[in-house]
Amino acid sequence: MDTIRLEHDQRGHLSLVFDRADAKANIIDERFTRDFESAVELIEQHRPKGVLVRSAKSTFFAGGDLDTLFACGPSGAAKLFDMVERLKHSMRRLETLGIPVVACLEGAALGGGWELALACHHRIALSSSQVKVGLPEVTLGLLPGGGGVIRTVRLFGLQAALPLLTEGKSYRASKAHSMGLIHELAEDTETLYQLALTYIEENPQVKQTWDLDGYRMPGGSPQSPKLAPMLAVAPAILHQKTKGVFPAPKSILSVMVEGALVDFETACRIESRYFVDLVCGSVSKNMISTFWYQLNEVKAGIGRPQEVPPRRFEKVGILGAGMMGAGIAYVAAQSGIDVVLKDVSIERANKGKSYSEGLVAKQLKRGRIQEEAGNLLLSRIQPTEQVDALRGCDLVIEAVFEDRALKAKVTAEAERVLSDDVLMASNTSTLPITGLATASRHPHQFIGLHFFSPVDKMKLVEIICGQETSPESLAQAYDFVIQLGKLPIIVNDSRGFFTSRVFGTYTQEGIAMVGEGIAPALIENAAALAGFPVGPLAVSDEVSLTLMEHIRVQTAQDLVAEGQPAPEHPAYPVMDTLLAQNRAGKASGGGFYEYPEGEKKHLWPDLAKHFGHSEKQPSLEEVKDRLLYIMALETARCLEEGVLMSSRDANIGSIFGIGFPAWTGGALQFINYIGLSPFMERAKELADQHGERFKPPQDLEARVVEGRQYS
Repeated sequence: MDTIRLEHDQRGHLSLVFDRADAKANIIDERFTRDFESAVELIEQHRPKGVLVRSAKSTFFAGGDLDTLFACGPSGAAKLFDMVERLKHSMRRLETLGIPVVACLEGAALGGGWELALACHHRIALSSSQVKVGLPEVTLGLLPGGGGVIRTVRLFGLQAALPLLTEGKSYRASKAHSMGLIHELAEDTETLYQLALTYIEENPQVKQTWDLDGYRMPGGSPQSPKLAPMLAVAPAILHQKTKGVFPAPKSILSVMVEGALVDFETACRIESRYFVDLVCGSVSKNMISTFWYQLNEVKAGIGRPQEVPPRRFEKVGILGAGMMGAGIAYVAAQSGIDVVLKDVSIERANKGKSYSEGLVAKQLKRGRIQEEAGNLLLSRIQPTEQVDALRGCDLVIEAVFEDRALKAKVTAEAERVLSDDVLMASNTSTLPITGLATASRHPHQFIGLHFFSPVDKMKLVEIICGQETSPESLAQAYDFVIQLGKLPIIVNDSRGFFTSRVFGTYTQEGIAMVGEGIAPALIENAAALAGFPVGPLAVSDEVSLTLMEHIRVQTAQDLVAEGQPAPEHPAYPVMDTLLAQNRAGKASGGGFYEYPEGEKKHLWPDLAKHFGHSEKQPSLEEVKDRLLYIMALETARCLEEGVLMSSRDANIGSIFGIGFPAWTGGALQFINYIGLSPFMERAKELADQHGERFKPPQDLEARVVEGRQYS
């Protein structure tokens, strides 16, 4: 066995040690399954007093081998089903031997690792931040396939188990202990093992709760009068949350209910069938590709210039204490960085700091932060109106209004007191970095750091390289974003960069459809059912038509100055009409939606009056296609033009930055999912019906001919 060791002590205890040879972590695959079968057979033969299940790695267990699962297609389904069933059979044999089995958790136990721990009679963990437990499979389009659904339901009941299985959350040791996932906590390893041995000595014969005579499922069975009405509506509630585009939560609910109606072994087979079905499905492939492989590449810094030594930042200056500047100040202080928050007056700077004070107050109220830690965070933020306070900063981020002259002014003012090696960044969302860098004495040290609102919640940061930005500046910017705990993507300079440019196609397509007389409710519902978090009309109201108009005017002026025609789009007349009606969006009191005080927002009834209502409405699929395809096509153009440098950054950026549906794996993975040739043909149909903006880029056509996917 090269994934498991068995160690005996003189008192008759046995340690089953997960220790995969030549690997940093333990994973479930065919090798492990064979070794686990052999280990259980040996335990059955020798029947020790008890078994300590532990790990020789820094983590307890990393879970299933995603390489194997990602590669598995329909032709491999039977083999995968067999492996999963064999593993679960061995787990079942271990927990029904009648001898105590204790999980000793000194590191993270997630996914399949936590399922192995659930098959133990007792779970003890180090009281450490390194210990996390949970079942995150749903975040990759899967369900727990190692008995996790069945044991969780039998342990907690259907109602309490649902969020544990469908939300994909992981829990630190203290929280898991309070929830009953972990039975005991230990301050150190020696105490942990002593507690395990004590449990074995005090419980020489033991059964799982669900194997005891007279066991009843907590909260009742699916047929119970209390649960039956809830389960009848549960699929509809789940569908409302997932919009039907994520199959895993629905499959989890099915396994929960079906498994609760039968014996344990039959329930496990039901779980295995649903698990294999999801593994072989396209959605899990999309999500594993992006949320596992590509996301880990981003975190590992694969796009960062490797020749540049890493840098940590101690002090950051922020120019502008508005919503974005205040948000950046909070996340920087939260990461242990000292912040100078500058604005034109101390009153405005203090108002910017009050944003952090409000967030800390909420954290304190919810018990997510201690008062001492909250005070320390706030002490790191220094509001000021004095430019001299920026002295000693490692990095300065300009976060003022989207006005080229204003940005140039504050950049020049700041650089007068900064040392020559300070990195200068702009939080612009649309203005080209190369142009903004002309205001800097050191354009090679000037870069774009495009944060997303609200900064404390949005994970993505778009790093924009100007024509003169040096590799050293890019590497340092990447290090800063990682230091904040954010996700960096790297793009080259252009108007709108990547995220703002592609996001604009989404809002404008929705607005254009209003001008065609398509029912606004159909547009918004189609977006929701496609998996977008917010419809194009609602998000336009949030952004504000005034800002969208400002960007449009600025773009037109820039293009005309370059000798190019001003852009045209069928959305523009609709925007003009709404602005003429003083309906610029939510902040102005109304836009596409009405915002009655104390009531839920609703679409403005007069939209049909101003833009008509076509007698022949398009199908739901037609509207969904227009929204999905326009964004995917623009993303493909960004890659073709060199604005994007990798499919990885395209997929991560489209999901985490601009809300492209997560089930697709991202805008370019969506094209792979549809198939490049079918996607191109559909795009041509849309171009014939709705205009040149749907015309496939040449690079896509070349990929179809050459059979190259976006990878």
